[in-house]
Amino acid sequence: MNDTNAPAKLNPPVFYSAAGLIILILLFAAVVPETADAVFQSVQAAIIENGSWFYVLAVAIILISVLYLGFSKMGAIKLGPDHSAPDYSKISWFSMLFSAGMGIGLMFFGVAEPVMHFLAPPVAEAGSVEAAREAMKITFFHWGLHAWAIYAIVALILAFFAYRHGLPLTLRSALYPLIGDKIYGPIGHIVDVFAVIGTVFGVATSLGYGVTQINAGINYLFDIPVSDTVQVILIIGVTLLAVISVTTGLDKGIRRLSELNMILAVLLLVFVLLLGPTVFLLQAFVQNTGSYVSELVNNTFNLFAYEKTDWIGGWTVFYWGWWLSWAPFVGLFIARVSRGRTIREFVLGVLLVPAGFTLMWMTFFGNSAIDMILNKGVTSLGEMVENDVSIALFAFLEQFPWSGFLSLVATLMVVVFFVTSSDSGSMVVDMLCSNGRDDTPAWQRIFWASGEGIVAIILLLAGGLGALQTMTIASALPFTIILLIATYGLIRALRVDVHKKETLQNNYLTASSQSNKNWRERLHNIIDFPSKSVGQRFLLQVVEPAFKDVAEEMEASGLTVTLQVEDKNLKTFRVVHGDEIDFIYQVELASHIQPAFIYAEGEQEDAPEEQKYYRAEVHLREGGQDYDILGWSRDAVIGDIIDHYHKHMHFLHVLR
Repeated sequence: MNDTNAPAKLNPPVFYSAAGLIILILLFAAVVPETADAVFQSVQAAIIENGSWFYVLAVAIILISVLYLGFSKMGAIKLGPDHSAPDYSKISWFSMLFSAGMGIGLMFFGVAEPVMHFLAPPVAEAGSVEAAREAMKITFFHWGLHAWAIYAIVALILAFFAYRHGLPLTLRSALYPLIGDKIYGPIGHIVDVFAVIGTVFGVATSLGYGVTQINAGINYLFDIPVSDTVQVILIIGVTLLAVISVTTGLDKGIRRLSELNMILAVLLLVFVLLLGPTVFLLQAFVQNTGSYVSELVNNTFNLFAYEKTDWIGGWTVFYWGWWLSWAPFVGLFIARVSRGRTIREFVLGVLLVPAGFTLMWMTFFGNSAIDMILNKGVTSLGEMVENDVSIALFAFLEQFPWSGFLSLVATLMVVVFFVTSSDSGSMVVDMLCSNGRDDTPAWQRIFWASGEGIVAIILLLAGGLGALQTMTIASALPFTIILLIATYGLIRALRVDVHKKETLQNNYLTASSQSNKNWRERLHNIIDFPSKSVGQRFLLQVVEPAFKDVAEEMEASGLTVTLQVEDKNLKTFRVVHGDEIDFIYQVELASHIQPAFIYAEGEQEDAPEEQKYYRAEVHLREGGQDYDILGWSRDAVIGDIIDHYHKHMHFLHVLR
């Protein structure tokens, strides 16, 4: 088990292996980009031809699994101890989800994809009203619930095992239900190296392509030429900003940039709505959403098997592979910022809120662009999109009043989105190389943030971006197989937790009734409001001897037990299980404000403002259990420890 109080340490097998392989792959893609592109393209073509059905089926299973987890009994389980609270407000949380998961993609494809589907739909007549409907249905499908479900399932797996069961917050923990403590060996190292390579190249290729859009924006605003030199300077600038952000930490750098981008996104969205065909866009959003929901099942499983088109390989399978290839990075980042939320709250937040905003964005930008081409005769917009996707957004904004201002906001958003993608990617890679810890030395975060920029520059100049993008998407196939197995393991583990949670609800009633000699003593334990000294005496005279009795018996059977009894307000009983999850039983003296009804009439005003009473509350590894054992007998406390240890051993049995 990891000692969370010790300084974060670099994991050499992951760090050096990943860095070495990145250099080798980078040299292959940069020195012989045509050969690399041909190799990776052939691999991707083979996957699309023979495995498109698997991608489609796998993503459907993932979406169904996420919905099941969110709306079943398992939805009440927290991603963290039972008493934990979320680390971030909902606004900050949504902002970071949006920035890491989809933000830059919306800027790049918000106009381009609907227009491309409108001009070249899979089944309808190009440029027709029916093509417009189909274009928005397809766009909604590609950017809706499925994409966020892929991110959500990875984040759920990692957050559950890390925050609830003390495993490292790295991709290797997803394999715990399959291989147990072997995740700490070579297999776990390989999985984390795979995640590091995918994240670095995913961020680098996006950074390389993204600067073309930034270059297009500043070319429109300031007439700065579109060239490799300008784009290299832009990558260096974005990388420097990312280094500054990642060194300031998650709470200051990434969170604040994400909130800034959310404000800018809402501002730009409102401008497009108000300056465009407002009523039509609102009508279109309602209709698009209805069409998307009504045809969700059909579209989910549609492989165009009878139409014999290669469209699905160029679009849907490409997107599913892209989302899956980004899932280790985005999923780990979402897990990092989601501690303390219930699974139901997590699923609603990660699936519905970002997806809803994404679909609104696609409607307001996509439908506006299609309306310009179809009804207002701005055919040049379609031609520009077909010729250069990177200028689609700025060609679209040029049709609005205050186009210069809107383009300036859009360019700023693209820059900030890339900075947040780069710094969150650097943080994730650093965590993967440091056993899941994010309190690492600054040089490690600077190393990875700078490395992503250097990789992007080399590939941009050598022409290897296409090869690396293809490789990244092709790598999604083995990851998908692992992810489906890990999803099954997560559901099994959650079922055990549900059982534990249900049995714990009545645990204290049985023990409490056994711990009292008569009904008067039991009643006084309920209605009394003990002082701190009473609680400390109970911990010293009852809880501590109970811990020692059980520890002696377990040690006689060969188990390793540690007791922490130096704190007057907290006693900890731990059974060490080596590389498996330790058993922890704590009794903590917790203070509470006395209720007003305990004062006689007229005395309440004279009572202290915060008169406290104390409860001896039980905490397990899962967190506080919301029951008080103050007043129990030593035998009752021993019985409670043994009951919980029995459940813990069953949990480990299920996971093995």
